[in-house]
Amino acid sequence: MAQPPSLLPELVRRRLEPLMLVARAVRAGAVKGDRRSIKRGTSIEFADYRNYAAGDDLRQLDWNIYARLERPYIKLLEDEEDLAVHILLDASASMDFPAAGLPDQHKLLFAKRIAAGLAYLALTSGDRLTVAALRAGAPRQFGPARGRAQSLRMLHFLGQVGTDGMVNLDAALAEFAQRARPGLTLLISDMFSLDGQYRDGLNALLSRGHEVAIVHVLAREELEPQVTGDLSLVDVETTLQQEVTLDGAMLAVYQRRLQSWRDELRADCRRRGAHYFPLVTDAAWESLILRDMRRAGLVK
Repeated sequence: MAQPPSLLPELVRRRLEPLMLVARAVRAGAVKGDRRSIKRGTSIEFADYRNYAAGDDLRQLDWNIYARLERPYIKLLEDEEDLAVHILLDASASMDFPAAGLPDQHKLLFAKRIAAGLAYLALTSGDRLTVAALRAGAPRQFGPARGRAQSLRMLHFLGQVGTDGMVNLDAALAEFAQRARPGLTLLISDMFSLDGQYRDGLNALLSRGHEVAIVHVLAREELEPQVTGDLSLVDVETTLQQEVTLDGAMLAVYQRRLQSWRDELRADCRRRGAHYFPLVTDAAWESLILRDMRRAGLVK
């Protein structure tokens, strides 16, 4: 029996070891981690005072100040906290491409390797990691988890993810935004979605305080189709069928529209303050983390 392909080769893992994911502003953490926060918490470093408000923890009340001024003040303390890292992996049927030949260029496998590398960075940095596979029905999820010891469980989870059905990105992202703690959210997807919509879901994440990066994965064959002539094309997610004649002129139109779509995605992300990383599956996937994300300031 053939062994499943490695998601995180040892050589790549060693290059990732000294790195960590970062966000423009560290989001509120649930437990102490390795990152200094501007949030006021429960460590021993005094930061400031503020007026008491109903529901505040009375243990943080400064009774000495209260005795002198007869007014309740809460001590604000600087805290160390973890970063919430959410990796959303598109596992819809369109990610099962190409179906034959060049297995290392398979979109889902390529996306899972990226997810494994990013998840490994989060776990080794003490971040709070969630990995969700977006597919037909409820998403499959790993975590929340923390610590390097969870790496094997994370890789096993990703190894078991397969493609299934259709995903409405708008709905999936909006639903995740409602239940997930704000943090660094990385969507790995081909961005093929019901009606092509994703903006409401992206806005939902951003409005809830998430820093968002879209890793847009396409296969080389999708950018440069190698077929010509009279074709009957079937959408793998909707099963809708379209008869086309693909010649040089039609191929040029297709490629212009494809580039326009990618440019639009990039511009949308820029306007909303999100990151956009277009990738093709014949590239080295680790270059996204080791080069592109470092240049963008998401990895250091």
